[in-house]
Order: sequence, then C-alpha cells, then structure tokens
Amino acid sequence: MSKPESFPIEKIFVPTKQKKAIKPEIVAEIAESILDIGQQAPISVRRDGDRLVLVEGLHRLEACKALGESTITGVLVPAELAQHKAQLADRPEVEAERLKMARLKQLRLEREAAEASMVSGKRSNETAAPRARPNNGVHTPKAPGRTAKATTKSLSEWITQQKGSGGRY
Repeated sequence: MSKPESFPIEKIFVPTKQKKAIKPEIVAEIAESILDIGQQAPISVRRDGDRLVLVEGLHRLEACKALGESTITGVLVPAELAQHKAQLADRPEVEAERLKMARLKQLRLEREAAEASMVSGKRSNETAAPRARPNNGVHTPKAPGRTAKATTKSLSEWITQQKGSGGRY
C-alpha cells in the first residue's frame, strides 16, 4: 500500500452514486473529530487522467470540505484495487453484514437510551410521592432493598420528606 499524501480537495471527483450516500449527521461527527484530533484515517483515491476519483472516504472528504480545508490526506490506489473494492461493496453478503452491524449498533444505542431513561425515571420516582393503592386491609411489607435512606439535614426537611412519602411524623 502506498504512503498517505496530501491531495487538493477540488481535484477529487465524487461519483454520483456515492454522493447519494452522504449522511449529514456523520459528516458533522467526523468534522468535530477532525477539529479535536485531526484526520486519523486517510481517504482512498485513484487516478483518472488529470483528476482523482474518490474510492473510499466520502464522509471524511465532506467533513474536510465543511471545515474549509483545501487539502486532505489520502492514499493513491490502483484502478484494479478500486474496482475490486467496488465489486465487494456490491456483493449481497457484504451489504447484509453491513446492515446487520448497523442494526446491532442501533439496538445497542436504543438499549442504552432505555437504561438511561429508566435510571432517570427511578430518580424522579424516588422523589415523587408514592401512589396510593388499596390494600383491602392487608399489610404488604416493602420489598427488601427498596427502603430509601433519609438524608435530611433539618427537622423541616425531615417533615417534608415524611409528608411526601406518606409517613407519619
């Protein structure tokens, strides 16, 4: 593989098929990352006469454009390798694997958001007054580990906490 070098952004041609795949949120994330730590992964380009054709790295290229950069770090790949990469990308099993990984990432993000929501919900439930439930005269003890510890500093705070939790004072 060739060494990374600097290419002028205006000389890089992006095929129309690739332009359709631009996701602005990814471009924004990458631009922010480039501002923080710089461009870490070079793009791949191939020669086509006097211009360069983008093979890989559309979002990195767009992020550098958005940041007003005039050059971008990339590697020059032979046309045969670029064609091979394009064929790999068109294979159904490669696309299926890519979709599977995207779904797994989405599920992980949804699970993390749900967990964060549950944690914040528990915090708000602990501070809110409990709901009154009819118990038909039967006393049901609280589940172990669910007793809130009193962290009051004054008598008035303790009374307010007792009123809020339905306790007697």
